Amino acid sequence: MANIKSQKKRNIQNLKRAERNKAVRSELKTRIKGAVGSWSAGEDVDGAAKIAQQRLDKAAAKGIIHKNQAARRKSRLMKKLAAEQS
Repeated sequence: MANIKSQKKRNIQNLKRAERNKAVRSELKTRIKGAVGSWSAGEDVDGAAKIAQQRLDKAAAKGIIHKNQAARRKSRLMKKLAAEQS
């Protein structure tokens, strides 16, 4: 444990940020699963895919995931949806 007051504060801030980022990453996985699963459920595939892409872009813009990782995940998502539709 840190003895310096500013480092104690920094540790608390890091824990809060990690918790927030964890929630966002979890939501990303949920949205992607929802977009892929919406095809088999007969729901609105385009809407679910659009929301998933928006969440990925937002997470990349905020620095939660890398922009290349967001691009890769979007690419894989669209590839899966295209394969299921054909």
